[in-house]
Amino acid sequence: MPPISVSKPLTPTNSFYSSSSSNVLHFTTNCPFTISKSPLCPQSISFSRRKTLILAKSSETELSVTDQEWLKKLPEKNKPLYAHSLPGIEAWLKKLGFFQSREDRAVWYIEKSDWHAQLALDITDLYIRYLKSGPGNLEKDVERRFSYALSREDIENAILGGP
Repeated sequence: MPPISVSKPLTPTNSFYSSSSSNVLHFTTNCPFTISKSPLCPQSISFSRRKTLILAKSSETELSVTDQEWLKKLPEKNKPLYAHSLPGIEAWLKKLGFFQSREDRAVWYIEKSDWHAQLALDITDLYIRYLKSGPGNLEKDVERRFSYALSREDIENAILGGP
């Protein structure tokens, strides 16, 4: 199937994230959007009658040679995250099991067996939102904010500790 991209980006204000299987993301939106074919989007997208956008991610996050090189260049794990390059942070997130949103390059998702989360790289802070739509028994989304002044090790432990 040729790749398809959405011309109107899905944002937290106009979309709902859920996942019913380990390799499919569902975004339900109330706003109309058009689709166009794009060679830059390797993910498969299909639509149902309810206007649910379905993105199939790769079965496992595999690190490219470039990502592996960036991981080798990472500063010590006890150094603050602001001392890391953006490509290094992106390679680190992939190594942890995150996958990057196609609509917003600063947004990342992770699906663990007992929780799902959305991570956003903001200008001054890193935000993690554990999604109630994932497995587990969260009554609402739980959001945490981490300063880039914290070490990579501390942020990793806090994020992977779950909600």
